[in-house]
Amino acid sequence: MKQKIAIIGAGNLGISLADGLVNSNKYSPEQFHLSRRRSEKLESKKKLGFNCFNNNKSAIKDVEIIIIAVLPQKINEVLLEIKNSLKTNQIIISLVSGVEIKNISEIIGSNNPIFRAMPNTAISIRESMTCITTLEKWKSKLSEITKLFNEVGETTIINEEKMTSATALCACGIAFFLRAIRAASQGGNEIDFHSSDALRMAAQTAKGAASLLLQNNSHPEDEIDKVTSPRGCTIAGLNEMEHNGFSSAFIKGIKLSSEKAKSLYK
Repeated sequence: MKQKIAIIGAGNLGISLADGLVNSNKYSPEQFHLSRRRSEKLESKKKLGFNCFNNNKSAIKDVEIIIIAVLPQKINEVLLEIKNSLKTNQIIISLVSGVEIKNISEIIGSNNPIFRAMPNTAISIRESMTCITTLEKWKSKLSEITKLFNEVGETTIINEEKMTSATALCACGIAFFLRAIRAASQGGNEIDFHSSDALRMAAQTAKGAASLLLQNNSHPEDEIDKVTSPRGCTIAGLNEMEHNGFSSAFIKGIKLSSEKAKSLYK
């Protein structure tokens, strides 16, 4: 029997996850129960065969895994709504920033295994970096959860206290890298490339740079050294960027996002 998965809060991230898992060819739309208050937003998914709901209690019926992907301000309301409908064999996976496992178990109890996962929107094309954590008593099910997210990218297991940092580096981080690519494409536009060509060139160059690190298991400076020569154009450009605070701004942005993630759940 195929595993069924409910996604409560089927917005951008929840839909991206469902799409990515279906694109892996290991899951079919019929295995998913997508829940969203404004269910009309799910009409296109319903036409593709996804089961769509505007009632969370109905959505979690007869599923093995419940993924919660709502805003931090909404999670308590969702947990209170579903807690009396939960079965002890159902696994809870929270994608909600800043909400600890103890916060969840305080509302629904500790009968259900609870995991936290922090993917990013590249999950829809199976290129996410997903950080996963749980408590010691539920680690026997960790391989099952890791296997699920390995279908949509790379995973790493971390301690729970690092989850807000993972939010900043991986989830928010995709926006930071996209902004860097946009800046590079704007620079290309300034030096006489058409905007669409500049964007394609910048995006492919960024993809190549990331691939060098991942495939060679190398450090960025090792790869930078290969394309810089004394008094050359690359080092001139790098120095100009650094003099204007490129690395400093990037680091400060990640640190601030991490601090903000800690305060989202009150």
